[in-house]
Amino acid sequence: MALKKTPEHARLNEVSSVSVQQALRHPQTAFTNLFAKRAKYPNFRFEDGAQSAEYTTSTFEWDGESLKLAKLHAPLAIRWSRTIPKGAKVTTVAVSKDVSGRCRVSMLCDDVVCAKPEISGKVGIGLRSTHFAILSKRGKNTGPKTLRKNVAKLAKL
Repeated sequence: MALKKTPEHARLNEVSSVSVQQALRHPQTAFTNLFAKRAKYPNFRFEDGAQSAEYTTSTFEWDGESLKLAKLHAPLAIRWSRTIPKGAKVTTVAVSKDVSGRCRVSMLCDDVVCAKPEISGKVGIGLRSTHFAILSKRGKNTGPKTLRKNVAKLAKL
């Protein structure tokens, strides 16, 4: 960690070491995929472009309502676009900043998914040129607009 002590790299002290390690793992994976011939040469990011940081479980605090990242003293002021389910466990937080300075937080959750109950009913579907589908229980289903428009052309073939 002698690199962090140099004046031109002092900004690395402002973020959590786990996030810096995660940022180093991404190019490592990219070059591993390059040498295994699974991917092309990776594109590198610059400071004046879009930025992102990934935080694992040990570098953030989530209490169900507020999010506090490592080395930040106050929780983030977030406008939530959707709620996180009560039983879900947040495992990773990604903070992205675009070129105009807007930030977005994405949270990866482990959630328990329950199996849907089995349905005993069956439906038969018949596909025709005059209708998109004919269902055994609900009748005829008109097709999309492009299908209806091209039915005459299909009939000529």
